Amino acid sequence: MSQRRRRSLALLTSGVLALPLLAGCGAGEDEGGPAAAGQDIAAATRDKVADGGVLRWAVDSMPGTLNAFQADADTTTNRIAGAVLPQLFVLDGKGRPVANPDYLEKAEVVEREPKQVVLYKLNQQAVWSDGREIGAADFVAQWRALNGKDSAYWTARNAGYDRIEKIERGKTDLEVKVTFVRPYADWRSLFSPLYPKQVTGTPESFNEGARGALKVTAGPFGLGAIDKKTGTASLTRNPRWWGSPAKLDTLVLTAVPRSERPAALAAGKLDLAEIDRTGADRIALARRDAAKADGAHGPAASVTAAQATLSWALAFGLDEDKAKEAQATRQKHAEAVKRYAEEQSALRGFTVRKSLEPAYTQLAMNGASGPLADERVRRAVARALDRQALADIVLKPLGLPAKPVGSHLALAGQQAYADNSDALGGQDTQASQALLADAGWRRGGKITEPAGAKAGAEAAKGTDDSKTPAGPAAGPAAGPGTGNDGLYIVGQDDSKPGGAARAAAALRGAHPDDRPEGPEDPAGADLPEGRYRSAHDGEIVDADAFAESGQGGPGGQNRPSPVLAPEPFADLQEQHLRAQAAAQADAVDDGKRSPALDAEAAAEPADPAKASTAPAPAKQAVRTSGNMLAKDGKPLALRFVLPAGPGSEALRTVGERIAQMLQKVGVQTELTKVADESFFKDHIASGQYDLALYSWPATAYPATDARPIFAKPEPAADGSLLVEQNYTRVGTDHIDQLFDQALGELDEAASRELMRKADARIWATAGSIPLYQRPELVAVKPGLANAGAFGLGVPRYQDIGWKKPAAAKEKNEKK
Repeated sequence: MSQRRRRSLALLTSGVLALPLLAGCGAGEDEGGPAAAGQDIAAATRDKVADGGVLRWAVDSMPGTLNAFQADADTTTNRIAGAVLPQLFVLDGKGRPVANPDYLEKAEVVEREPKQVVLYKLNQQAVWSDGREIGAADFVAQWRALNGKDSAYWTARNAGYDRIEKIERGKTDLEVKVTFVRPYADWRSLFSPLYPKQVTGTPESFNEGARGALKVTAGPFGLGAIDKKTGTASLTRNPRWWGSPAKLDTLVLTAVPRSERPAALAAGKLDLAEIDRTGADRIALARRDAAKADGAHGPAASVTAAQATLSWALAFGLDEDKAKEAQATRQKHAEAVKRYAEEQSALRGFTVRKSLEPAYTQLAMNGASGPLADERVRRAVARALDRQALADIVLKPLGLPAKPVGSHLALAGQQAYADNSDALGGQDTQASQALLADAGWRRGGKITEPAGAKAGAEAAKGTDDSKTPAGPAAGPAAGPGTGNDGLYIVGQDDSKPGGAARAAAALRGAHPDDRPEGPEDPAGADLPEGRYRSAHDGEIVDADAFAESGQGGPGGQNRPSPVLAPEPFADLQEQHLRAQAAAQADAVDDGKRSPALDAEAAAEPADPAKASTAPAPAKQAVRTSGNMLAKDGKPLALRFVLPAGPGSEALRTVGERIAQMLQKVGVQTELTKVADESFFKDHIASGQYDLALYSWPATAYPATDARPIFAKPEPAADGSLLVEQNYTRVGTDHIDQLFDQALGELDEAASRELMRKADARIWATAGSIPLYQRPELVAVKPGLANAGAFGLGVPRYQDIGWKKPAAAKEKNEKK
């Protein structure tokens, strides 16, 4: 991956490819409209927040480095940097960059010709924790470390710094003058965070000096002890801080996996934690039930009456060994029920603050090979999707705004945002079918490809090391797993009523909503959808014209398939259906005879004397695609890869709904659930998928940060593709040109308009389809102010604290 373009590395966190949240853009307050959801942080003025106290805030892991510009920097690195280092520009509640007055009096472009010059006027009180003034020397050291000219510095990104020609002191020590060799629209992204020259001054100090400690800081907090054994990093109030002092004495960042956070909250180990849907549901149930342990949910709900009766019978039966085993199991279950009830009682004291994350979930289509290399097929897939229905599944049950995202490059509220989805077109079954027909895909086509051949991008890749198909003995009760039993086939030759579909339903236990039982619904109970228990260089093709020409089939003629069976059972269905197809083919060849008479004739020759003693050659069954599409002897089958771990239940539900939508237009999907640790590395980054769901973060600097995500892949010397972060492998020269123009355009409104044009082209190429903004759910202990779901904004760490208790007089007045 090229460092020239890469500003940050992609990291996988619960299905999210996360980039550091950085500031940028400029004026134009009316652009972008309102944010889809505001912050939910229990905002309070500082006079209502008490001085002192400790806040325990959950993070995913302890940082591997404290240097935000290194490859292994993560979200915890950035959180620490935000609290202890200078941030010259920060994001407001609409995701728009504003100058931080704690460090800047002013920052502006003072010259455009012959070269761009930016003048920073620093806050005269701004000093490092060692007493030295923040000044030009720190800017120069960071520029030299990050401009890419000295390979001794282990940097992950240098975008923007490579455009600087020189940095010098202004008229006073408080002025820093930066001259650019080429215009750079995203200049506000630079020097945030700003490290002291002690860290960036030499390759040795840059590479190793800030990995485990920061001796010099300049934020409202300083860095205390990092204890990797206990998984905590302590930030303490900075006594040299010149701005409004931090309300908290100590901020303790505590590493807790998301699946364990409800228990940690209940145990009093955390005060603030981002949680998943399951955790939010537990808190909602705790508040609703007022800690009543009635067995309606939790461990007690997982045991049916029949199972309870059997357990009792074994525990008190005559077989002593079985009785001991059953009694031990019952004891463990009783302890789990008791522990769950205690946790629910404690969770009743928490509240869930909600907003929308600065990130959106997309459907990615791998355009490198297979059917999706054809832009018409990608566009057809996109136009088969009801994006509003998909957003509703995830966001409506949470009470959050459920509006599909209309841009790849910004979110509602940010200045670059505009809904450019019309460049592709909305959901239209006829248009989708017309595009597929134009690409040569037909219903009822003959299938000559060997049974069991892999779909799409997997066709030429050999065996899939992400899973080993489970044997028939595994049965459907095994449920979806993390690799060994994660394949489900939607739309595989199930057009005939009854028969195979009913057999498949019987085999899988006739789940009421045709979803396989698994982590999403361990008890197999009736739950509402989405609820859980615990090419042409981007030229726009007029798909509607295809639909009006009558090339597409009538919409809605293909009902969603009830077949959603584990792979071994799908194979059995396939064999059964092949036999049906062969019998039907013979009947068509001889319309005067029935298949039964043909079978009798085959079994009893007319002249036994002439009958050959040699066995007749086996007749190969004729396979057709039925209601699904085929071309050149191959079915239109796409491998849909989804993460299998906890916290990804919503992605899997959305993936299953997408598969149903695609089936309506004749596209078969193979839903493959893989382990979280292999999802990105072994599938997305390596191109081992056709369809996938993952998320990209929003950025205030799309011209810089989004370019490597949508850059046209370039061939390498060994014949492979250099894709940077463009994991769909879809791009055009025109899109690259628009990014380059926007990056060098100093007129901010003109730069944003170029970004909107680029976004329209990205929509038209249909490599990725934005679906919805991700929900942000944060469990918060009552009384905590100015913290929670920050939405598009960033924390103001010095204002976070515990609300002052109400005075006795105020209490009496309320009574």
